[in-house]
Amino acid sequence: MHLNWNYFAGLRLIWPPFVNWVLAVQESVGSYLLLGAAPRVLMCRGVFCRLEVDLASIRELGSGRAGKRRIIPIIGGHASGPYVSGRILNLGADWQTVFADGVAELDTRYAIETDRGHTIEVKNFGYRHGAPEVIAALARGEDIDPAHYYMRTHAMLETGDPELTWINRTLFVGTGARLADQVIMTLFAIR
Repeated sequence: MHLNWNYFAGLRLIWPPFVNWVLAVQESVGSYLLLGAAPRVLMCRGVFCRLEVDLASIRELGSGRAGKRRIIPIIGGHASGPYVSGRILNLGADWQTVFADGVAELDTRYAIETDRGHTIEVKNFGYRHGAPEVIAALARGEDIDPAHYYMRTHAMLETGDPELTWINRTLFVGTGARLADQVIMTLFAIR
């Protein structure tokens, strides 16, 4: 599939900041289809950290206005990477909505305690979807190669750590994998 970059150039007068960003991405990555490109090529600073997020059992809420609602408690885990290392605290959750088409809307909030004793709040929002048989296998707790489904997020982090204040004004994108009782998420800082 080919993306027509001239379409975005024609929108420059209507929405200049977005169009300039898209055209800058086009210059740096060529004709990659943005939706399928790896986040690291989208003007990223690089890997911020890898999160191994431990989960408790899913708590089903039933059907809500938008779809099937559920809460997945976040009970711990580890963060490691070039900018931060530490443990994920037992005080968060993923408040999911699963729509009729099978798309899971991920809405998480949790915290990391760094090895230096500072706390980082993580707010992570995104989507997970794939072929029905792949999603069913994930629900059964099977180990499925994340290349077979889509799990992408955008995150905002906040901390009082004086050495990491730059994260308070930086957006992050993430790629993830769902395991039986854990999520593996890699966060990339966007310049």
